[in-house]
Amino acid sequence: MLSHAQVTTMLPVMDMPRARDFYEGKLGLKPGGFKRDGKFVYSVSGGVLALFPKAGGTKADHTAISFQVPDIAASIQALKRAGVVFEDYDFPGLKTIDHVCVLGAGCGEGRVVRGHRRPLSLHPRRHRGNLSR
Repeated sequence: MLSHAQVTTMLPVMDMPRARDFYEGKLGLKPGGFKRDGKFVYSVSGGVLALFPKAGGTKADHTAISFQVPDIAASIQALKRAGVVFEDYDFPGLKTIDHVCVLGAGCGEGRVVRGHRRPLSLHPRRHRGNLSR
């Protein structure tokens, strides 16, 4: 029923100018502008990313938005040049190598079959990224 409907990802932000700097300046998204209800929107490959102000923000222990990229290594390098800082992890259930989550290492929905497009997960609150392979 909704498989052909446009999807909007809603992300709460405490600091709209800082969030916009991340999405526009670091990720290169083209601004769509403010809506009457206070949301700021971006059109992203057939979907919409909507940032909305929320005083206390919201803590998420999961990936809130994921981008499909055709070349994960090139995407990492481009994001680094734009100022995104990546972290690597080696915890039970989560291991990254060169900023990429290793298949079978507890990356959750980020797991994909080799040879397919790679999901790119970014955490704008800290201007940090994490890629899943």
